[in-house]
Amino acid sequence: MRLQDALRLAQDADLDLVEVAPDARPPVVKIMDYGKFKYDADKKAREARRNQANTVLKEIRFRLKIDPHDYGTKKGHVERFLRAGDKVKVMIQFRGREQSRPEAGIRLLSKLAEEVSEFGFVESQPKQDGRNMVMVIAPVKKKAEQRNEARRAAQAKARADAADETANAPATSPAAAPPAAAPVAQQAAPAVAHPAAPAVVQPAPAPPRPAVSAPAPPAAGVAPPRAAAAKTGAPVPRPPAPRPSTTKAAPRPAPRPRPPAAGS
Repeated sequence: MRLQDALRLAQDADLDLVEVAPDARPPVVKIMDYGKFKYDADKKAREARRNQANTVLKEIRFRLKIDPHDYGTKKGHVERFLRAGDKVKVMIQFRGREQSRPEAGIRLLSKLAEEVSEFGFVESQPKQDGRNMVMVIAPVKKKAEQRNEARRAAQAKARADAADETANAPATSPAAAPPAAAPVAQQAAPAVAHPAAPAVVQPAPAPPRPAVSAPAPPAAGVAPPRAAAAKTGAPVPRPPAPRPSTTKAAPRPAPRPRPPAAGS
């Protein structure tokens, strides 16, 4: 097909004309949506990078005379690394005269390899390198497989939890449904409360004033003392004057002598 015809077909379909095999004779082109093609290619590359797992080489060191508790702790680390899909490099360090007993190191490494055989296998046999003896253990499953299994297990657990919640949810029966509301015409009209008239507050009556009694009139034929004295011409007696207080004031202290002025 001629190039002009291919371009016309792409324009009629509102698509792009993409060359997919430029080295072929004749070159191969394809009518497609180039933007969607790039998006799908980027999505596939992201998925490949996400599923890609790089194996890491972990390292664990032992002593020839290791304590049983320390041995169990380090063996647990080896199992955890193998379950994660990583390789483990087990190293035994010899000190002093321990270098003359390499068979003890081989026995220790063989014991460790047998106990973790469920998660890994011996990839490199024990070999002595100077003062150290090294053995490499590889995982039974690859890291990508371990990741996929862990993801599937998490998804299955989430689905199981959702199913349990749905089963434990209370079922709504039609008998327990709430009654329908009554029609508007049958509902009672709300009572309209009219505002009450304001109450008239009357002032409280003032308390009665106490009655003031008028002085009693003098008896008939008896004149008051002052009037009787005026008639007789005798002097009117006056009330006695108040006596002065007999308390004497305390004497004032004598003034202090002043010091002589300087130069006198």
